[in-house]
Order: sequence, then C-alpha cells, then structure tokens
Amino acid sequence: MREPIKWVLNEQPKSDCSKSLSLMTPQEMEKAFRFHRSFPQYTETPLVNLSHLAGYFGVKGLFIKDESFRFDLNAFKVLGGSYAIGRYIAQKLGKDIANIDYQTLISDETKKKLGDITFYTATDGNHGRGVAWAANKLRQKSVVLMPKGSSQTRLENIRKEGADASITDMNYDDAVRLANEKASKDPNGVMVQDTAWAGYEEIPGWIMQGYGSMSYEAYRQLKAAGVDRPSHIIVQAGVGSLAGAVTGYFANLFPQQTPVITIAEASAADCLYHSCLAEKLVPVKGNLTTVMAGLACGEGNTISWEILKNHARFFASCPDWVAARGMRVLGVPLKGDAKVISGESGAVTAGLLFTILRDKEYEDFRKAQGITKDSTVLLFSTEGNTDPERFRDIVWDGELPSGPAERSSKI
Repeated sequence: MREPIKWVLNEQPKSDCSKSLSLMTPQEMEKAFRFHRSFPQYTETPLVNLSHLAGYFGVKGLFIKDESFRFDLNAFKVLGGSYAIGRYIAQKLGKDIANIDYQTLISDETKKKLGDITFYTATDGNHGRGVAWAANKLRQKSVVLMPKGSSQTRLENIRKEGADASITDMNYDDAVRLANEKASKDPNGVMVQDTAWAGYEEIPGWIMQGYGSMSYEAYRQLKAAGVDRPSHIIVQAGVGSLAGAVTGYFANLFPQQTPVITIAEASAADCLYHSCLAEKLVPVKGNLTTVMAGLACGEGNTISWEILKNHARFFASCPDWVAARGMRVLGVPLKGDAKVISGESGAVTAGLLFTILRDKEYEDFRKAQGITKDSTVLLFSTEGNTDPERFRDIVWDGELPSGPAERSSKI
C-alpha cells in the first residue's frame, strides 16, 4: 500500500505579516523583473496551457510555468541568487538596484570599487548552480557546499560555473550552518542563502524578491491568455522561500480574493505542514531523504512563514510517488497538450493536483479546495531534468509507482 498524502486546512490565528508581505508587492516584483531582463541571457520562460488535461479533469483552465528554460540552467533558482548578489553589490556601491543593470555590474569600474567577493551557499544543486552562475557572470567567486547524497551530476554542473563546490557528509540544514561559518570567517565572504533565521533576513528577503520575477511573468502571461485571476495555486516548498514569494505576490495582487493556495512539501521534510499543525514554525530532523532533493529542507524560512501562515489555505505532505506521478503526467501529456520535462521537485505540484482530482480517496481534499468546473489552476514546474539518471529511473523504468487507485467521478 502506498504512503498516503497528508493535508491540513490552515486555521491558524492571523497575525501581522505586513513587513514580510511588503517585500512582495507588485512594485518590488517589477523591480526584480527589470533587473533580470537586463541580463543578455534573459528570456521569458513558457507558461504552458494544459487545456486538454484541464478538460480531462473538468476544470476551466490549467497552466504550468516551465522553469526548465531559465537562463539555460534548467531551474528557477538563479532568479533568487542573482538578484540577491545584485542587491548586495548595489548596496556596496551606495546605489538603488532599480538604477543598476547587468552591464554596470560587470564593468571594470564596479570591479575596481568592489575588489574580490566570495559568495558562500549550501544547496541540493539548483540554488548553488544559480549562485555560482551569477557570481561567475558578475566577475566574483563562489563556494558551494552540498548535503550528503547529492547528485554527482549536479555537483559537476556547479563546478562548471566556476565554483569551489563539494559534497559534505551532512544533511542540508547542517550544510547551511557550515557554509555560514565559512563565510563569517572570510573577510571578503558573503552568505547567500534562502533560509532565513534570526539575524539573517535581509539577503533571504532579496532572494524571495528575485524569485518573484517568475510570478510576475506568470501573471502577465495569464492575463495575455485571458485569465484575470487564477482561482487555485499549488506551489512547492523546501524552506518555503519560493512558496512565500508566490503567496506574497498573489496576496498583494488580490488582497480581497486571494487564490486558494496549497503548499506542497516532501513528506520526508515537511516542516511547514508540521508548523501549521503546531501553529508555530518548527523543524523536522533526520536525513531528510527524498527524491525531491530541492525540497529536502527541515527548517523553514522565518520571513516566508509569516506570509504562509496568514495567506496559504492548505499544506500538503507528499510522498515521493506523488512527484514521480507528476513527472510522468507532464512528460507524457494528453494529445494536444505540450510536453513539460519536469524534475522531481518540479513535478510534485502536478502530481498532487492529479491525485486530488482523480483518486477517490482524496475526494475530501478536492471538495475542501473548492475546485469546480469554473476553476483555473496555476502550477510551477521549478526544474527540468537536473538529475538525468534519476529522471530515467522514474520515467523510463517506473521507479516509485503511484499504485492503483479508485478513480473519482469527474467534477
């Protein structure tokens, strides 16, 4: 019998999250978008209209943002790292990021003023590759630590971007602590991490704003497709920075009618799900072993938690088979829909939606969500095929089958 999905309706008492929410206003998102658009490598990633899958489910619309095309790095993470590095450099120069573009950042004059900076981070792969890429493009250095069990392919991809990268014998959260220790001992070192904690919140806030470019693009693309507002959004979470960025942006856009937002986590690292139950931010411990390497984080971001506990409607704890199901659904689409190559962390949202809408045992979850024939759902595929061997094991060879399930009647 397959491990079940666990879910909870967010009924936590509301609190003042205006400070965190102010990071994700449409004005701040446009500022981040303009920064990213100044990069010569920039192109807008596709928003894929899965109209036939929407018809199969009986909903009005289903769209997924495909981040496998982001800066040729196969994942969205570079948005956060590059913007944080840009804002740090702007701060050092005494300038507003709104008045700085890519050409200014790579200029000889800027390099002369700044000297050498080394950006430190811990990562499962995608964030570290983004930080390494941005540091390299902006003529600086990077040191990247990875948790035990990390993919050798992901390590080599980070090294190709010029980073001093290595795999540690620690879990993700301990690797973060080690990277921070190394950065603090380096007179030219800067920690660039999307995990926030007491005393370290400015840079994680910048990273969240950088992630906001993805939501900013997606909303513009939805509008162009004739969708004024998605009724439902499912977004994945590790530490919760991306989830907080997406939730914060749409909560700012639609304060009176925020979409129903569901946060999807790996069951082996479901700190936000447990935090919702506990009504306070709590960690989960252990090896955090999951195929969703990008979500294998046991300690939540304090900034994003303030947004999520006030504006996310549901938290879902997803076993690995949910991500595997999503990879197969997106990779082998219904006739007429475009194929989306999505990795383990990227596909969990599609796997969760598919399961909620098709499997009878989760009919109560579907009803609680209020998904009807008039619903339009927005998903994010945050990475492409970043671990080719694991991707083939799942999609080609059927690793992590979802198992038989009784199908629910259509909506």
